[in-house]
Amino acid sequence: MTEGTREYRILPTISGPADLRGLSMPQLRELAAELRDVIVRTTARNGGHLAPNLGAVEITLALHRVLRSPTDKIVWDVGHQSYVHKLITGRRERFGTIRQRDGLSGFPSRTESPHDPFGAGHGSTALSAALGLAKARDLAGRSETIAAVVGDGALTGGLALEALNHAGALQTDLLVLLNDNEMSIARNVGALSGYLSRMRVSVEPMIRRARADLAHLLARVPLGDQMLEAMDRIRDGVKQLVVPGMLFEELGITYLGPIDGHDLPALIDIISHAVELPGPVLVHALTCKGRGYEPAERSPELYHGTRPFDVKTGQPDPQSGPPTYTRVFGEALLKLAKKDARLVAITAAMSHGTGLEAFRRQFPQRFVDVGMCEQHATTFAAGLAAAGSRPVVAVYSTFLQRAYDQIVHDVCLQSLPVVFVLDRAGLVGDDGPTHHGAFDLSYLRHIPNLVVMAPKDEAELEEMLVTALELEQPSAIRYPRAQGQGVRRSEAPEPLTVGSAELLRTGDDVAIFALGSMVAPAQAAATALEETQGISAAVVNARFVRPLDEVRLTALAQDTGRVLTVEENALAGGFGSAVLELLADRGLGHVRVVRLGLPDRFIAHGRREDLLADCGLDAAGIAAAAVALVEGRPAEAQATARGPQRAGQDAGAPR
Repeated sequence: MTEGTREYRILPTISGPADLRGLSMPQLRELAAELRDVIVRTTARNGGHLAPNLGAVEITLALHRVLRSPTDKIVWDVGHQSYVHKLITGRRERFGTIRQRDGLSGFPSRTESPHDPFGAGHGSTALSAALGLAKARDLAGRSETIAAVVGDGALTGGLALEALNHAGALQTDLLVLLNDNEMSIARNVGALSGYLSRMRVSVEPMIRRARADLAHLLARVPLGDQMLEAMDRIRDGVKQLVVPGMLFEELGITYLGPIDGHDLPALIDIISHAVELPGPVLVHALTCKGRGYEPAERSPELYHGTRPFDVKTGQPDPQSGPPTYTRVFGEALLKLAKKDARLVAITAAMSHGTGLEAFRRQFPQRFVDVGMCEQHATTFAAGLAAAGSRPVVAVYSTFLQRAYDQIVHDVCLQSLPVVFVLDRAGLVGDDGPTHHGAFDLSYLRHIPNLVVMAPKDEAELEEMLVTALELEQPSAIRYPRAQGQGVRRSEAPEPLTVGSAELLRTGDDVAIFALGSMVAPAQAAATALEETQGISAAVVNARFVRPLDEVRLTALAQDTGRVLTVEENALAGGFGSAVLELLADRGLGHVRVVRLGLPDRFIAHGRREDLLADCGLDAAGIAAAAVALVEGRPAEAQATARGPQRAGQDAGAPR
């Protein structure tokens, strides 16, 4: 079989996990090399999660060699390690489509294969999900093995620790394979990570030396080999003596390891042994993130998730054009930190992804990585703010959902000046529905004391950051995973007037109220409407969702009698809903309103531009909706005029 320019011998023979059991150990090792090559070449073409998948090859092969999937169930934490799993569970022929439109998901998906018993996308979930599957098995009187593959980074998350605590109390059969590469996305932080590191450097060498000494002694004794084999079986009990306070054992979880996570025979042996033990068992495997591809081994954080790159050099494909919003934020925050010693940057294991790496290097004492702990990051920031600091929590929109209670009770209830910077707001593209930031406006805009804003370009992002840091109350800024508009940025950005919208274009026939990433396509749509349809469209850059510019928005609504709201957020409870509420409260129910936004469904992965077009959130879609509104066609007709994907359009106020 040929994949790209490489000939494969073993991989074409694997149509499912059962085929692994007919392979010799040399064949399994050859398969591991082939799998790594496929992953590197495919990720180089499509982008994706490279380093974590390269590090989990042997773990995956060993699990599937011993277990009987899909009867036995393997739950993957986050899913960054699931590419090999996909390749050997009947999806090899489609692997080239991974993360592409209508192709395989980059994460486990219940709708994609029976070998994916639980979907993933956010960290620290696998243990809870696997424990639930195990309890359901027990209730049904079945006996299948339930396994959870957990990266050591996931153990920085409170959800994983809660599940470990419950597993120890429940004492049901559960296999946990801890893939310990000392990293989540960035280098791990926290006491538990330090505990695992100490085990790496001290415990395993001690145990190996003890075994070697024992083997040397028993070699002189009749039946010494049999005695050594018996000692190996109780080696885990010996560890209890040499590792004081064994954390997992104290929780009621049998601990096996540490073991070389790239040693296939050892992995197969220890997993085979683990599934025979009663109760929860944790196998601790030490792996190298990026294994087998030198650039990824050298810089595993940079190659955790990557855009397309050159296989020979490892260099990413050149990216021309304006800087990304992420980069602009990072540069702006660094500049502001030089002037304000109160400023503290906080991330939840995402310093590179949120643009904070330069800040980390320049201000290490004012940079805090809390690990995969968005809840803790939020309340930690509240504590900082209560003591006079100016904390900025940089987080992906989809991950801030995990800290909703803390946003409400610990930050906003006390009106503490915490700044939430929401990267990846809206559609993120090929990472798909677990990573789309589709709901932040809906879950933030109704919270008292919170100012919510979205910039139309990179210059306005800097102005909003200055604005937020001057407020004596909490605020949130959301922006997309995208390049900026290429506008000139001020050397000294000025704060905005809170709650002030910006009129970009006057018009008599319809008013388009656009927010953030939707301002540029709204302006393009207005130009096209005038040139091709003779329709005069006003365009407003709303800037603020909370508080709204009530005076400007109601005046334009009255003047035109037709309003089109455009946002890259779920329609339910978003910016358009806020406008409808405003007009209803002002007695303007006669104004005809149509809202454009993300439809009431989870949106699959694909190029961000294609997904936006599918939702009617490009210039053509906005223009078509405006024409239908001016012509008086009902919203349902608008939604079907350009295909079923346009279901993101709907009616607002009564006709």
